[in-house]
Parts: sequence; structure tokens; C-alpha cells
Amino acid sequence: MSYPRRGMHGEVVEDLGRRIVSGDPAPSGHLDPVELGRRYQVSHTVVREALKTLAAKGLVDARPKRGTFVRPRGDWSLLDPDVLRWQFTQRGGSDLLRDLAEVRAVVEPAGARLAAARRTAEDVAALEAAFERMAATVADPPAHTEADVAFHRVVLAASGNELLESLEVVIAAALRARDRLIRSHGEPPGFAATHQAVLDAVRQGDPDAAEDAMRDLLAQAERDEAGLLDG
Repeated sequence: MSYPRRGMHGEVVEDLGRRIVSGDPAPSGHLDPVELGRRYQVSHTVVREALKTLAAKGLVDARPKRGTFVRPRGDWSLLDPDVLRWQFTQRGGSDLLRDLAEVRAVVEPAGARLAAARRTAEDVAALEAAFERMAATVADPPAHTEADVAFHRVVLAASGNELLESLEVVIAAALRARDRLIRSHGEPPGFAATHQAVLDAVRQGDPDAAEDAMRDLLAQAERDEAGLLDG
């Protein structure tokens, strides 16, 4: 996936962010803006703005007499979309998928329960549209993934809870990483049926059924991932 910002600033942020997440340089390692300018063949202004962007994500900091340095992993904004994506690029496999699956197991069933209780006609229409897009894009993995992301995003939005909805960045990262693993093997059996069950329960305004359906969906996803990672 390409970095969403264009231009040299975005390229520096993307490359340096990936390097930091991979451990090069290591935490507390020094970053020389002049050397970075030479490496990327960009102006001091571009380097400064790129470092500001990475500082906002918790990856770097600058102090008088100490200069610019990489912050410890515990200071990183781990839910930042770019930091999540860079972690997938570097860690790539079971550990991060497991962590995100555990977050989803806490968040999404509760979101589905609230969505069934609070959904509006517009929410149902948006959920139906996302489901239809998933069905129409099975042969187009990137489009299918984005339709899947949209489906889960609508469920959280329909919960009427802004804090739950804000966690969609975690859900989106988990789905995109999972789909890169799963989609190369085709759509998993039962994928459409589990999503249909969530849609039906939300549409019918049945909180218990919606929560159960989402738990079933996540359990099936975990089985799919485990089968491929162990295979």
C-alpha cells in the first residue's frame, strides 16, 4: 500500500517510519537531520516536516543538547493507521494478528449489540450496501477488502457511540492485514453467511442475535487465520 501523502515529505515519512518500526535505528538511536537530508536528497524543510509528522505519531522526539532520537516503543501511537500498517509490514504475522483479533473480540460484539438497538434506516441501508459490494467484488480482492472494512465500520457507526466508532482504525487495520493473508486463497467458506447473520440481526433490531452473530463471525475469522498460519 502506498503512503497516502504525496511528494517528498510523504516518501520520507513512509521510508523512515518503516525503518524505525523495524528497529533501524533502535530506540534512543540518534537521527541526524542533515544526514537524513543527504540520504533522501531533500531540503532541510522537508526533513523537518517529516520529523514533525513522525513525532506526532510518537516515534521520534527532539531535545536540546540531545538532538532528535527514536522514542521507545511504549511511547509510540500504536493505533495510528500508519504505525499499524508499518507494524504489519515488519511483523507481518501471527503476533500482531492475534493482538488485533483480541481487540476485535472485545469491541465488535458490543458494537453490534448497540447497533441493533440504535440503528437508523440510513444505517441499515449503508450496511446492506456494503454487504452487496462484498458480494459483487469477490473476484476483486482489494475492492472486496474495502467493502468488508466498510461493513464493519458501519456497524460501529450505527452503535451511536463515538468512542467505539473511533476504534474503526484498529478494525480496518486488522481486516486489511487479515485479507492480505486470506484473500490469496479465495473467499473463506462461510464468509458471506456470517456477515449476512450480522446484517439480519441489526436490521431486525435484535441486540442479542447481533452480538452472537458478530462473535460467530470473529470466531470463524480466527479459525481461517489459524488454518493458514499453521499450514
